[in-house]
Amino acid sequence: MRNTPMAGQAGLDDVNPEGPYDKLSQMPVSKISNTELARFIDFIEKLEDETESTLTMSPGYREMRMLLHLMRNHLAGRLTTPTSLADASGLSYGTAKRGIESIRQRGLIISRPRTKTGKTVSLHPSPEMIEEWERYAERIKGILGPLFGIDPASESASKIFLGASASQPVISTPAVLSARLELKGGLRVLAHADPTFMAMHNLKRQLESIFGLEIRNKARSIDNLLEDIHDNARLTKSRYDIVACDLPWFGDLAASGILMPLDSLIQRDGHDLSDFHPMAIQSSGYAGSQYGIPVQTTPELLCYRQDIFAAAQLAPPTTTEALVKVARQLHDPAKGRYGIAWNAARGTPLGHTFSFLMAKFGQPIIDLPRCLDGYDFQHAKGQQLRPMFQSDAAYRACEYMLDLLKYSPPNILTMSWYERAQSYASGGASMAYCYTLLAPLIEFDKTSPAHGNTGYLSHPVGNHGRAITPIGGYALAIPANLAPERVEAVWTALKHLTSPNMSKLYIMNGSLVTPRFSVSQDPEVSALSPLIEIVDDMAKKDILQAWPRPPVPGITELISIAGNEIFEVLDGRRSIKKALSIAQERADKVMREKGHY
Repeated sequence: MRNTPMAGQAGLDDVNPEGPYDKLSQMPVSKISNTELARFIDFIEKLEDETESTLTMSPGYREMRMLLHLMRNHLAGRLTTPTSLADASGLSYGTAKRGIESIRQRGLIISRPRTKTGKTVSLHPSPEMIEEWERYAERIKGILGPLFGIDPASESASKIFLGASASQPVISTPAVLSARLELKGGLRVLAHADPTFMAMHNLKRQLESIFGLEIRNKARSIDNLLEDIHDNARLTKSRYDIVACDLPWFGDLAASGILMPLDSLIQRDGHDLSDFHPMAIQSSGYAGSQYGIPVQTTPELLCYRQDIFAAAQLAPPTTTEALVKVARQLHDPAKGRYGIAWNAARGTPLGHTFSFLMAKFGQPIIDLPRCLDGYDFQHAKGQQLRPMFQSDAAYRACEYMLDLLKYSPPNILTMSWYERAQSYASGGASMAYCYTLLAPLIEFDKTSPAHGNTGYLSHPVGNHGRAITPIGGYALAIPANLAPERVEAVWTALKHLTSPNMSKLYIMNGSLVTPRFSVSQDPEVSALSPLIEIVDDMAKKDILQAWPRPPVPGITELISIAGNEIFEVLDGRRSIKKALSIAQERADKVMREKGHY
């Protein structure tokens, strides 16, 4: 044990300048003062008290080592076996085995068969054990702050003392299923290549531990993902258990019989959907039935550089006219800075932009009936599905894009979702239309000039428009041609993959989007970025809307037509009037051939 200075020794001049040694004894002298040491002893005493009162441990075995090993492996997604847990205890195997059984009998360990015979098992912390450790960690945080002179109420300690000061409950780490899922060949998931699904992929080992089986992920770009879903639907039996669907696809996919309706499963299990953003639930249903469970909600917002706006003494734009004016003032190609970045690449990216911009001017891309909150896409049929390419709003949307083109980066006609976000995050653009899905490029990268300097707004409105934020995102669905014997296990997996615990886990591992109110309000989640609260507030106020890109039959073809025909306008090869006339003709033909009206 280290020698400590005797009373009265502190401040003596006979200390070796080359090291903390007493010249007389040549033994190390502690850097901890008597006061600090006394506080540390108090801490150890309190730690022991908290440990004994909070954790369910038997004094007869060295259980702390086993509990630590079990929790550490659970959080890392590593396998724990009875042998590895016995080794971690430092006890003889027989003694450790009795200790493990004692812990299991107290309900702290879940023992799950790894094979059909049940001869080999894996060990996992139970929900009760996880809850105990989270409560323990919160209480210890409350002791550690004062020990190191940190006021728990201070701003600097706000992230440290979440558990002690949070008014909202903290969502727990996901626990393992009590029984492993039985799915031959593992769980087969077709997903989108974005931060949320990349987080799921990075958590693969942990998810496999939770489900007790292998997870086989396949991630695709948006157009290839839809093509794979259609290809899979032509098979006698689905090659995927779960498919991720962009919210606007649900009308097409459900009407075509490609997805399995989930109503009977939801009702049987009493699966509560009230925690989800209402528009996300509505968008993943069709004709009164639910076909998907949302896994992410990602509105498209206008991002702007607050520091640049402040330096130029400019107010954030709330109208399309003001946005063009601001973009012109901030456009400075000589310095490598451009007014605004947006989706102008041919096809789907530009088609999305066009439909959203039409909404700015008060008209959806199809002739949806009006309702209290905007337009009703849930009950649209017949002539209500007629494309509106020749409307005043469509013409004004094209004019607006031509104005934006003047103040955009030079590669704007090849720019889609990632490129526009990257242009803004790297400092190349002062503003950008951007899905919150890609906000980690801004919010998590401290080297980005936009980090900590970004404001977020709803879409600026045009004439006849109102403040809205177009919603995007994905929901998980089950293919209609999935083998019947797989449905129950897959439904269990789908529920867990979209649970609050999992949604929080994705965010803590690189995502910034959630479709659940409870996750947005979790103090650990909301502390990550102000964007979390902004989107949650928009959802509560019904600013998030799906009608700008409604999930109705035929919408995918209409977006593709828009993105190809209007590209000719941006590229200078066709007039607005001619392009919209061709688009209307093509769209009418597609919708009639498919019997939509």
